[in-house]
This record gives sequence, structure tokens and C-alpha cells, in this order.
Amino acid sequence: MKKIFPALGLIGAMLVSACGGKNKAADANKEERDSTYTQVKHPEWSRNAVLYEVNLRQFTEEGTITAFAEQLPRLKDLGVDILWFMPINPISEKDRKGPLGSYYAVKNYKEFNPEFGTLDQFKETVKKAQEMGMKVILDWVPNHSGRDNIWVDLHPDWYEKDSLGNMKGIYDWTDVYVFDYSNPEMRKGMIDAMKFWLVEVGVNGFRCDVAMEVPTDFWNEARKELQAVQPEIFMLAEATEPELQELAFDMGYNWPMKDLFSAIAATSGQYHFVGENNEIREFPETHAIAINNLLAQQFEDFPKDTYLMNMITNHDLNSWEGTEFERLGNLTDAFAVLSYTLPGMPLIYTGQETGLNRALKFFEKDVPPTWEPRNEYFTFYQKLNNLKHTQAALSAGMDGGELISYETSSPDLYVFCRERDDSKVITLVNLGKGDLPLEFTSKNHPDIRWMKNYFTGEDAALPEVMKQGEYLVFVK
Repeated sequence: MKKIFPALGLIGAMLVSACGGKNKAADANKEERDSTYTQVKHPEWSRNAVLYEVNLRQFTEEGTITAFAEQLPRLKDLGVDILWFMPINPISEKDRKGPLGSYYAVKNYKEFNPEFGTLDQFKETVKKAQEMGMKVILDWVPNHSGRDNIWVDLHPDWYEKDSLGNMKGIYDWTDVYVFDYSNPEMRKGMIDAMKFWLVEVGVNGFRCDVAMEVPTDFWNEARKELQAVQPEIFMLAEATEPELQELAFDMGYNWPMKDLFSAIAATSGQYHFVGENNEIREFPETHAIAINNLLAQQFEDFPKDTYLMNMITNHDLNSWEGTEFERLGNLTDAFAVLSYTLPGMPLIYTGQETGLNRALKFFEKDVPPTWEPRNEYFTFYQKLNNLKHTQAALSAGMDGGELISYETSSPDLYVFCRERDDSKVITLVNLGKGDLPLEFTSKNHPDIRWMKNYFTGEDAALPEVMKQGEYLVFVK
């Protein structure tokens, strides 16, 4: 039988679907449904957006904001909608890691890192990006600061203390001190610093580092105050806690889907990343059909109309868990297609659009990706970005089409349809160990009449066999 997932939106009334068959009606009444609906008002421009993470230090040979600005036309041509800059604040020197330190050890929340240029140059770049139709969000580090942050001396009571009265770090992050969110003045100071970038620089929002380590009631308070000065603010939490998306955040990280992708790849013999001390991560046997279980759980757990960010890489994964090719092998492109066609918003990380297959250094300058000439990866992601922009069925949140999956004779084939109004997208991927016959096990199967193969432009046709790692996308 087919499975239907409303993509973190409300389940609609009974209607006939051109994907094949009928949708299920919701048992809950409207009052019960409204109680699970996020109170966050998403900017309309975010519904079909593609997010791009900028590692400014490693983006160009110069590692400056002016050198990066020269790449804006290329990013616009790629189809990027939102630029997420990794932290652009000055980096602490006390106990810093490596010669340049971690972006996430902030020395001053209201200044621009001189390593990258000047604040005025950053303002000009933000303005230029926005004039080209792109939005800009800043990576914000609210849980902790660098150990020589100006607040350490000015407001020592803003930091947590250990049993001996000393400021303390978190995890193995020996270059930071943790804030004390029980202090009302500390909260005011953090919100004031965030407002600075909204008002003085005109950014469109924030990606908030380890957001789950900060009290949810702070985020609920901050959202109200920040939205008062930037009505169309966009907030991304580096967290997968549903409560954060009730009142504060537009989107959270889909870490569970990332882990599921890795487990499926490992089961298919495609996970090859070797960590420190030659350790190879072990995963439980997992097949593509498990995506349905995760979607169902997320639909139950998250407020309706929230977004989750889908990814095959980002700065943390690239630096510490391996490149997408090391983790996903020859299934990488198929998983990339899923990151665009499953419910949510897709992410591209610096160099992903070039097929970069190495970890970028984190605490020192590295050789940047090669941006020109543009290769097949640029074309691939440009095509996916256009798919996201032009197919309303792939909109994030409740605006997107329900996901209807179809059972096949193999748990490693994942086939689904999403449809909304005149937009219809059918995705097929083989995430197994080898070639597999495409056989549907019930009368319900994708209706591909009047559809085209998105990547070739030919009439849609269901193959008899799908090769390992093969993907197909049909559009109406």
C-alpha cells in the first residue's frame, strides 16, 4: 500500500490525487489541528528557497569579503536564494585553536572580523546580494563566547561558573566560556547585539549555533523583539527540538535524516569515512523504506508548517564526519536529489557545487575550491535549484505537496510523488547494493501520464531496472 505524509502541513480533506489514489482525511478537528500549528510567520520568499552556507575564510585565496563579493554573480546564476555566512565576528585569541582560531569563539558581537575586511565592506556586500535578489543570514553564537570576549571583563556575571567560581566551557571546546541565561541583563545584551546586525547592516536573519543549549523561552522572547525591527526575519536553529519551532524558529536541522542517509549508505556498502584512530562508524542495517518511518515521526513531533533543513554536507560534516562522497559513495547524487524533493529546504555548502572531495581546514587557511571552469556538479545543482524554484509541490511547510510513497518489491527503492495544484513531482531512487527491478507490489503506482523526465526533457517512462545510485525525477 502507499504511504501518505503531509510534509509537516495539515492533512487535507478527502480528495482525489493525480499522484494516484486518495488522500486520507484528518480525524482531528480543526481546534486540535490549530493547537499543533507553529506561530512563526515565515517570509514568503523562504517557501521555495535554496540555502547556501558561506565559509568565508576558505572561499577565496584572499579570504576576504570583497573577494567573496566577486562570486555573487556566480551564486546567483547557480540559483542561490539565501546566503548563510559562518560567523563574521572577530575571533578570540585566548586559548584559540590553531593559528586562526574557531569562527565560533566570538570576541565581540558588534564588530566585523578584520581577517575578512571591514564592516563597511560587509555592508556593501550584503546590499549587493540583496539587490541581486538574495537574502543574508548570519551564523550567531549565543550559547558561549570566546575567552577574551569583551563581556568577560565588562559583565563577568553574564557567564556560568563552576563550583570554584570560575567561568567554564562546554564539551571539548576549550576556547570558550558558557553564558548564564538566568541573568536577565545577559539576555538583553544578546538580543541587543543581534538587533545591531538587523538595524545597522540590514541582514535578514540568523542561523543560531547549538540553539538547543539555550533556553527555549529566551528564543521565544528574542523572536518577538527581533521581528519588531525586521518583520520578515528568518531564523534557523542548529537543533532538532520541535519546541524551538513553536514560537521562535522557522527551520531546524534535519540531523535525523542526515544520519538515516549515512545508515542507508553504510548498509549498501558505500560509507567509507575513516575517523580518528582509524575508527569506522558502525550503523544498524537500514534501507531506503526507513525514510517513511522518519517522516511519519517528524509529522507527529513537529508543529505543522515548520521547515527542516535537508543536507548531504555542511561545515561540521565536511570537517569532522567526512565529505559527502566518503559518507554516501556512489549514492551521493541520489541523496542530493532527495534533499531537494523531500519536505523541507535544501542546503549547499561551500564547494559542494564543484564536487569538492576534501575536508576544508577549520582553524587555519586552506586552498579554496576551484570555481571556474564550472563543471557537471554546478550544472547538477543549478538544475536542482531550478526544480525547487519552479515546482510549487516542493515548497517548504504547508505550502508543499503531500508526500505519497509507493511500495516496491525492494526496500532499497524509494519512490514517491508530491503534488500541489498544477505542480507534480515524482522521484525514484535506488539506494541499494546493486541494480534492482522496479516492481510495484500493489495497484497503486505513480501516474506518469503527461509528465517529463526533468533531467533529460524526454517523456517520462518507468524503467524495468534501476541501477545502483540511479535517480529519476519526473515533472508535470
